[in-house]
Amino acid sequence: MNSFCKDFVKYILNTAPRYNKEVVENDVCKRFHLTKDRKVYHNDYFAVRFCYSKSSSSSFSNTVLSLSALEKYDRIPFFVVLVRRDADNLVLLANTTFLKKISHSSQNLRIDNIKGSFNGSDIMRSYENRTNTPENFEFLFALHQGLEWKDNLSRLVDASADIKPISQKFNPTEDEERNIYNSIKRAKAFVQSENYHALEEDLNQRCESCRKEILIASHIENTNIRGRLIESLITSSDEERKMLINNLENMEKALPSYDTRNGLGDYCRRFDNGSTFTDIKTKVIYLTSNPKAYNIDKFLKQMSTSDSVFLFFFIGIDETRIFNTVLCSVYHQKLIENTLLQFHWAGRSTRGVAQFNGEAINEILNEHAFQNNIDEKTGRMFLNKLLDR
Repeated sequence: MNSFCKDFVKYILNTAPRYNKEVVENDVCKRFHLTKDRKVYHNDYFAVRFCYSKSSSSSFSNTVLSLSALEKYDRIPFFVVLVRRDADNLVLLANTTFLKKISHSSQNLRIDNIKGSFNGSDIMRSYENRTNTPENFEFLFALHQGLEWKDNLSRLVDASADIKPISQKFNPTEDEERNIYNSIKRAKAFVQSENYHALEEDLNQRCESCRKEILIASHIENTNIRGRLIESLITSSDEERKMLINNLENMEKALPSYDTRNGLGDYCRRFDNGSTFTDIKTKVIYLTSNPKAYNIDKFLKQMSTSDSVFLFFFIGIDETRIFNTVLCSVYHQKLIENTLLQFHWAGRSTRGVAQFNGEAINEILNEHAFQNNIDEKTGRMFLNKLLDR
């Protein structure tokens, strides 16, 4: 979370006017050069909605904002400031990751029909055992950045009353479940084969061919756009890559703010000992982030085929360079131990998503001589947990 956000939160809590919503809005708008968009005030760094309560309680049931309006600002920190008549100002983080459901006029809410609004009571006050309070905002927003709009939308559709979800939980047959468990052995055999090194060399050459452009793209603040652009630079054909490079300056505006891929992995390549699906993850080492790992049902469905192998190609970037790359199996022990399963995502119809602890990826990238460590017992316990969800 950038310094502008931290200064804003600190000002709201310690220095800003209190008790009168209009006075607070006017003062904050001038001080932080905010533009008004109906009920939302925003700049390039954050957006805020001001609400008012006559009570001194931290709870409030006011309608805050429509989901369609929130979509415009969900890539940056979205704050709700509660101005209370008889108490100090309160600040909450209210990006879609921290909404429990859509309460108001959500009867027609679907993945392809964004309807309804959320109330103050729909904002989570705790997430991943961290309270939704300023001292945890940086940690919480890093988690939010690792997820995507469509993931949150799918969950909110599922969570909102009387809505039939579109996504469905993958229920494997006996043969498919056997293939899922066998995917651990397939992964172990693949990372010990020459084809693993061939894939690693292929990806490194692709990375090297656009190293300068990857460094430029790494400075894009929007994590989803940054990641998608770097993925495209690496996986595209030579002709497509040239187009991306020639239009790099305008690419952030050209790309949508969320990913519309339906498959698993960004780069697919078939070998005689497995069909590989590699997800490319850029890790800017000096930024706090907990990137999304995968949709659990999509992962299980892909692993239910008899030859699937799933890997991650981590690209480590520091202030001046790409300092390392690592081709890592999804079953690498450190990765499993640092995979966060988002339990509140597991609604009636899906198992939800997995997310990585970003610090663990930093450690993997900083290892002197990385080797995939796949423990079959650990892998089976992990799959048991996923299949039981």
